[in-house]
Amino acid sequence: MNEESREPFKRLFFALDCAPAQRREIAQWRSALQLRNGRPVPVENFHLTLKFLGAVGVAQIAGICDAVASIRTPGERLTVVLNRLDVWLRAGALILAPEQTPPALLRLVYALEQAMLPFGLEEAPREYRPHLTLARQYRAPVPESATAPQFFLRADRFTLFESHKGRYRALAQWPLIDPP
Repeated sequence: MNEESREPFKRLFFALDCAPAQRREIAQWRSALQLRNGRPVPVENFHLTLKFLGAVGVAQIAGICDAVASIRTPGERLTVVLNRLDVWLRAGALILAPEQTPPALLRLVYALEQAMLPFGLEEAPREYRPHLTLARQYRAPVPESATAPQFFLRADRFTLFESHKGRYRALAQWPLIDPP
């Protein structure tokens, strides 16, 4: 329950999901890093966040889905090359990120941000920095890797996820590819 309104809520975010085979590939690569710091993100939770919504009243979810259904998507599959390992010290996160963000990804994120404005969900806008979190509570330098990261996250849809007790559950999905 939301303390202010006593309305039930869910913690929500939009993301590009990873295919199971890609999750395993990233997990194997992460294992080779032999991390001795931080808390590894469960493999089934690997994703690339598009927009974090936070606590959303259950009554708003249908409206959010309707608003998102009307946004213009890229019309083609998105490919994000995760080829940079980095540490976000303030967030305490070890992440994979793209050296270059695809313009189509930025346009999708902007469209989601605009679609969410009427719902008043974001307190302070932040610069979008695409990433896949490998570990949380990470407080060490960037680890050495025998092989440079080179993962091609390919998505033909994006998803609205609920975060509940450390697990992510898909609530709705929208295609990125125009129907034939």
